Amino acid sequence: MSSPSQPFHLVSPLLESLSLTKIVGAPVFLKMDNTQPSGSFKIRGIGHYCQQAATHDCQGFVCSSGGNAGLATAYVARKLNIPATVIVPSSTPDLTVQKLREYGASVQVFGQVWDDADREAHRLAESQGLKYVPPFDHPLIWQGHSTVVKELRDHLPTKPGAIVVAVGGGGLLCGVAEGVKEVGWEDVPIIAMETIGADSLNAAVKAGKLVTLPDITSEAKCLGAKTVCPRALEVTQQLPILSHVVTDQQALQAIKSFLDDERVLVELSCGAALGAIYSGLITRLQTQGQLPAQLCPLVVIVCGGSGINLDQLLKYQEKIMKG
Repeated sequence: MSSPSQPFHLVSPLLESLSLTKIVGAPVFLKMDNTQPSGSFKIRGIGHYCQQAATHDCQGFVCSSGGNAGLATAYVARKLNIPATVIVPSSTPDLTVQKLREYGASVQVFGQVWDDADREAHRLAESQGLKYVPPFDHPLIWQGHSTVVKELRDHLPTKPGAIVVAVGGGGLLCGVAEGVKEVGWEDVPIIAMETIGADSLNAAVKAGKLVTLPDITSEAKCLGAKTVCPRALEVTQQLPILSHVVTDQQALQAIKSFLDDERVLVELSCGAALGAIYSGLITRLQTQGQLPAQLCPLVVIVCGGSGINLDQLLKYQEKIMKG
């Protein structure tokens, strides 16, 4: 099977947000990767990886995912006319499982958290001769994700004062780190956001070594890797990366406020990045001198929205606010 030369991802919109600009007191630009064909930034890296992996003897792809990586794999596999199997943990919303099947993927539910599903994906790859698609931990994945920074360089009016990203397994962070090096923005702070209970990068940064969380207790299951990829910790030691966390409540409030402000509904994991603004973190970092007083401009990567609809939002509201 020969892979097409054109990438599967789109150049996503870059929008200036007047509402978020008012909160921060500096121009805020939103990189709307929730508009990608599979619904998230994952199509950048996974599309690139699968293009390289698609060969005549490729029997099929297998991916472990809490949602977005699986959707990207299923989308690309369908375009390449290669079968895809996606292993999801039991915590995955029914909405996501339904979408995966609509994309033509075979879906298997295995284990409680992503790490369980990933072990099963590796087993299937070995036993059935399938090509394993890493959700976040591979140089080709990071290379694909780095395209988001090149698009920022091409469309921003000026070099950013900081870039805000959500962190799950660390693939997007690694891609953005690679991207800023390629365009000469190594001095631009990257604010790496997680939710408490899915904060394996923050725990690793504090410990100075990789940390495996005992469990994923956050409702932001797309951020639910118990151990961040080793490269993500490495880049925090090479670039000005600020690792911070918000609560599930703050992430939920962020996606609700974002819906009001921008009329766009994104999932809870994306609320971790948006929470940097809505929780007041950016302002606090400026006050503490960790960010410049004049941020021109601040970029937030709006990473995805596939695992959310009104019903899921109401479920989060009931579960998180009760907690």
